[in-house]
Amino acid sequence: MESPENEYKRIYVPRDEEFEEAKQGALDVGKLKGILRHIIPTLTIIASRDSNVLKGYADINCLYSTDMSLPKILNKVQEFLKFDPPKLISGLKSCCLPDEEFGRQAIAGTNPMSIQRLTVFPPVSKLDTSIYGPQESALKEEHIIGHLNGMSIQQALEENKLFVLDYHDIFLPYLDQINALDDRRAYGTRTIFFLTSLGTLKPISIELSFPPTNSDSPSKQVLTPPVDATTNWLWQIGKAHVSSNDACAHQLIHHWLRTHACMEPLIIAAHRQLSVMHPIYKLLNPHMRYTLKINALARQFLINAGGVIESNFTAGKYCMEMSCAAYRDWWRFDLEGLPADLLRRGMAVPDSTQVHGIRLVIEDYPYATDGLLIWSAIETLVRTYVNYYYPDASAVNFDTELQAWYNESINLGHADLRHASWWPKLSTPDDLTSILTTIIWLTSAQHAALNNGQYPYGGYVPARSPHMRRLLPEEHDPEYATFMQDPQKYFLSSFPSLLEATKYMAAIDIISAHSPDEEYIGDRKDLSTWSADTVIIEAFCRFSMEMRRIEKEIEQRNTDSNLRNRCGAGVSPYELLMPSSEPGVTCRGVPNSISI
Repeated sequence: MESPENEYKRIYVPRDEEFEEAKQGALDVGKLKGILRHIIPTLTIIASRDSNVLKGYADINCLYSTDMSLPKILNKVQEFLKFDPPKLISGLKSCCLPDEEFGRQAIAGTNPMSIQRLTVFPPVSKLDTSIYGPQESALKEEHIIGHLNGMSIQQALEENKLFVLDYHDIFLPYLDQINALDDRRAYGTRTIFFLTSLGTLKPISIELSFPPTNSDSPSKQVLTPPVDATTNWLWQIGKAHVSSNDACAHQLIHHWLRTHACMEPLIIAAHRQLSVMHPIYKLLNPHMRYTLKINALARQFLINAGGVIESNFTAGKYCMEMSCAAYRDWWRFDLEGLPADLLRRGMAVPDSTQVHGIRLVIEDYPYATDGLLIWSAIETLVRTYVNYYYPDASAVNFDTELQAWYNESINLGHADLRHASWWPKLSTPDDLTSILTTIIWLTSAQHAALNNGQYPYGGYVPARSPHMRRLLPEEHDPEYATFMQDPQKYFLSSFPSLLEATKYMAAIDIISAHSPDEEYIGDRKDLSTWSADTVIIEAFCRFSMEMRRIEKEIEQRNTDSNLRNRCGAGVSPYELLMPSSEPGVTCRGVPNSISI
């Protein structure tokens, strides 16, 4: 055992897990850029003695301008003083996210993991009725029937045409506390989408909910697509609240919890229980690179009290409590593999005629279609590897290191859930193949899909605000007159302040970037350790070639005009699961591990 060199470090990471020089250097440069990019907005506000509220599109757009009116001597440092335009900006004409892009991002954005197929209308809450009131939604037939292309609601449900982003149960238990915070205003939202004949999702209603109160004010309200100028602005504010819910759930649940946090116990147990010569350790080693260090940094600067997450996202100081509740009530390792997750959300149905045993209910679902290519390749590699070293069940059962690793991962690493009946057994080669495929998927492609698009899709804050500062104006509200007089001003004042926005943009710019020493899926630097096992070396070579083939297939899909969710005028191609990438913020590339 070794002790920390610096006893004052709050979180100790073994020296083997420290960043290499290139990685640390890239992170330091990113931090420096973040500080410098925050200086000009700060000085501008101080010099003008003006408020910190966004007043117009120019307040945000100028942050990306290449002309910062700098003296010639400072031209070389412009890169450090401006933000690169996010991927999304090219398709936007204003701060309002168009309905078609709003729907597209649910299946091809940085959070494609919340969308579900709607099976019951109206949606029903699972919260305790004695605390949170009736389970019934305020959504009614009249809210959506006019947007179903002549279908009845029952027909639309049966033909898999209705989908939902449902954040009602996630947020409702915390809304009273959240709305008591300074500069935080939130609802629990539900958004219903209709699948058009073009294969795109169209938002057709938004439900905004509060916990029930004893007052006469309704705790739920429903917005439908606009019919005039007033309802248009209310619709835009409603969508912004949905995006804020989505950004928070993406960061706290799908990103931090499901990849960083839940993989960490398996990585620690692997280091403790598996010899470095053990075949399973050797297989997993590149998929564990840097994760313990990056999680330690996250606990120091991101998810700590008052850190980046609490300062920027809707839930504020309740962020980690919300993440823990999702772990306690919802997370299951046996449903973390891609096919199982798609089935759980109703985004796929069992189909034995398909390669993966499932059929997608939205054919053009870029995250899922690209992801299944990578999932299948990982599964094929792992099955070949496992069957080579574990020809039968006895080899699995009598491998004491392997069993110790898995038992410790569950009983110590996931102690709060150790008695859950859903943990997969580890008794056969098929069991081991399934467990390892899920781990490698989560640490590589799943994390890439959730992490690498954060700045490209979220760096234009009005399009994906991490929190909101104002609720919808109501007619009896004194602010309603202000809204009616200047709805754009009201809309922009709902978003984080200019200083909050630049701090947030700087943070997600850093964590969306690949370092120069990144190692990508399909590339292994340790093949010499299998020099005597040609079967294994050949399997890795086939896997590498398959990654190159997948990359070409994704490129072709992104030029197919029939795939409207990834190709079209002003539509960003979906590249988050492209296996390779250059350094920097590229919105593509699948690293082997959770390395940022």
